[in-house]
Amino acid sequence: MSKIKSITAREILNSKGIPTVEAIVTLSNGVVASASVPGRTSVGGFEAAEITDGDPQRFNGKGVKKVVSNVVDIISPKLIGLESDKQQEIDRIMIELDGTQNKSRLGVNSILPVSMAIAKASARNYLLPLFAYLKEHINKQNLALKIPTPCFNIFNGGRIAGGNLDFQSFLLIPATSKGYPEALQIGVNTYSLIKSALEFKNLPTLIGDEGGFGPSLPSNEDGFNILKQTIENTSLRLGFDVFLGLDASANNFYSEKKYKIKDSVMQLTTQDLIDYYSQLDKKFRILYLEDPLYEEDWDGWAELSEKISQNTIIVGDHLTSTNPFRLQTALDKKAISGIVIKPSQVGTVMESLAVIEVARQAGLKIIVSSTSAETTDDFIADFSVAVSADYVKFGAPSRGENVSKYNRLLAINDEIKNLKST
Repeated sequence: MSKIKSITAREILNSKGIPTVEAIVTLSNGVVASASVPGRTSVGGFEAAEITDGDPQRFNGKGVKKVVSNVVDIISPKLIGLESDKQQEIDRIMIELDGTQNKSRLGVNSILPVSMAIAKASARNYLLPLFAYLKEHINKQNLALKIPTPCFNIFNGGRIAGGNLDFQSFLLIPATSKGYPEALQIGVNTYSLIKSALEFKNLPTLIGDEGGFGPSLPSNEDGFNILKQTIENTSLRLGFDVFLGLDASANNFYSEKKYKIKDSVMQLTTQDLIDYYSQLDKKFRILYLEDPLYEEDWDGWAELSEKISQNTIIVGDHLTSTNPFRLQTALDKKAISGIVIKPSQVGTVMESLAVIEVARQAGLKIIVSSTSAETTDDFIADFSVAVSADYVKFGAPSRGENVSKYNRLLAINDEIKNLKST
């Protein structure tokens, strides 16, 4: 065991060139680890609060010097001298220091990087890979070590691509029977083929915040048509080797109890949109459907889930926001069959693990996800393996902040093989 000697922090930039926080933890034996928290573009109404300075003279008000001060002046003095492996106690102290339900006093961007950095430092102190160390904090120790199946972001829309499409992410998902190296190759090859297909159609190949292509298409359905046609021109079999998925992020096209998408001249009711998704499902065999409806449209979620969840995973992200209370409501209403987990939505490592435990006991699919304003920190890759997630969403297989996580999974894949051979 080793005690926390110092905690410092600094302002760095995320993938969108917006300030975020990096925390640096030093242990009494000289072990050092750092972690940075991602920013957010599309935010649900029940996520932990991110704090910024509001000074228009610095980074258009988005500086985080106050948050850095919170780490150095408020959090650090309370944690110095504690054993670094007491993650639950450490996270509890920070939660109590903040004293609000949504981390609005200190900010999730001060608490989370410290929580992550301490976990990294303690793992290094024990000479363990981070995923193996984090696994020790999970109640069910018999969970198999595996690499989750990646959900590759191919097309970007909504707020992460300037509103070119209504839906936020069109996903390519290799079959779960594929080993991770093969699944990664499928994602990379398809991404490249999609670029060629867009160029052939004289469509732009500019990319959005999560690395997916952001063409302006006549309808959202056209995105699926291009994906389907591209896959059919390969040896891959849609619905067998690969599947399609969608992160609709419906909050972004919901207003006054109606939904507005370019596929329809008229605004859609909840029932209209459910029928639209049902048609998409029949046409393209959608495996994964995330945030298909507004986060307070509970009756609609329940109806959609009842209608298509036999073959399609209905996933809550903004709906549940890695929030235990929202998760419980979703379970009570039978609204979802899968949940997105983002530590940045809740604020600490241990809180994230607690939500996963409830979700797993309820039989939900676990999807560990990065955000659309990431750094190159690859903590989330180890975290996904530690919790035996079913899927990961790390964006497109391009851009450094995404590739760092996919590459880390490659390394973990080798580390798991080595562990099993010893």
